Amino acid sequence: MNDDDGRGRRIVQVGLLNCLRGLVQAVIALAAGIPLFVLAVLSIVFIPLGVGVLLAPPMLLAVRALANMERVWAAEWSGVPIPVPYRREPVSRNPFRRLKWVLGDPATWRDLLWLLVNMPVGLLLGLLPAGLLVYGLEGIVVAPWLGQITFYGWGPFWPLEDWGLLGVTGAMALGAVMAAGSLPAAVPILKGHALFSQSLLSPARTALAERVRELTETRTETVDASAAELRRIERDLHDGAQARLVALSMNIGLAEELMKHDPQAAQELLSEARSASGQALTELRGLVRGIHPPVLAERGLDGAVQALALSLPLPVDVRIELPGRAEAPVESAAYFAVAEMLANIVKHSGASRAWVQIEHRADRLQMIVGDDGGGGADPGEGGGMRGIERRLAAFDGTMAVTSPPGGPTIVTMELPCASSSPKTSPSSGTA
Repeated sequence: MNDDDGRGRRIVQVGLLNCLRGLVQAVIALAAGIPLFVLAVLSIVFIPLGVGVLLAPPMLLAVRALANMERVWAAEWSGVPIPVPYRREPVSRNPFRRLKWVLGDPATWRDLLWLLVNMPVGLLLGLLPAGLLVYGLEGIVVAPWLGQITFYGWGPFWPLEDWGLLGVTGAMALGAVMAAGSLPAAVPILKGHALFSQSLLSPARTALAERVRELTETRTETVDASAAELRRIERDLHDGAQARLVALSMNIGLAEELMKHDPQAAQELLSEARSASGQALTELRGLVRGIHPPVLAERGLDGAVQALALSLPLPVDVRIELPGRAEAPVESAAYFAVAEMLANIVKHSGASRAWVQIEHRADRLQMIVGDDGGGGADPGEGGGMRGIERRLAAFDGTMAVTSPPGGPTIVTMELPCASSSPKTSPSSGTA
């Protein structure tokens, strides 16, 4: 087989495949588009009656799923990327908050517009390649027979009985051109449908501007938090370990001077120096644990949270189900978020019991920390919870706090996370 034969076979295979893909998109545009659009619109209409509050989110999310399927097809079949523009899903399962989230997202209305316009456009562009192929084959195969038997005098393209053999030959030639041209034309036609979908399903300029604003804010907050963390480390070093090491050096120097004249006093100074060195080492270890706990590097998030729970003065139920280890920055952010929540419980909640649940699902790391204390926690007041919210936002993470007066307090935090190194089994227990 020469190169021309291989290239021709490749064109035929790709053309037939794209004809089949077009048929799939045409069927989806009608079979799924019409009922889904009707149900979505009705669910929105029924919102004032109450039932729409429950029906609208799943219907609109079904439209979103169909739009996401089109995004995947456009990228895989035609090389046309369509970014996903949706706002972050709230952690809360409150139906009114979910309804507000779905209806307040401009991408939801663009999805509905795409679904409506895609019915005729998807049907036309989906059927066009296969239609050209079938109609062309009809001209090749059927025209010779219609030269004798015609339907009201018409053949595939024109009245054959008026043209005789010339009409039959012309119909066969035109059919061959249409059939041969339909296969290479299937690729740009399918790409045209992808570009049409891209024009409606891509993020709007306002959405992109809002996203840039969010990223600018989180970047600024991250820089501020990093600067504050560096200042804290510098202050701890200056006021703690550095001061003790300076005093240690002075005691050793003084002991050297007293060694010849007053060995007893020199021995006491050396004893104080040894004690000061131990305290400096303890402070340095605490400082290192505040930057990145060694147990987190050695045992991962699971072991680090278990060790943290054991060090608290109240019982903590810990349940962790992770398929593997995340990237080090994500693990660190998750650990310090859980640590800050547990520290708040010990300091402010008056709780007799706490619990921690960590799991990985849908490429997100979810952490739930709760207690049976007095409630009333509010991240808007600043403090440690606000700092954790900023830390999570740097990773596109979220935090939701439920803390009514009288308790209980439940803090749900999520981080985008792709699991990496494997882990064999989940762990749970009470610390």
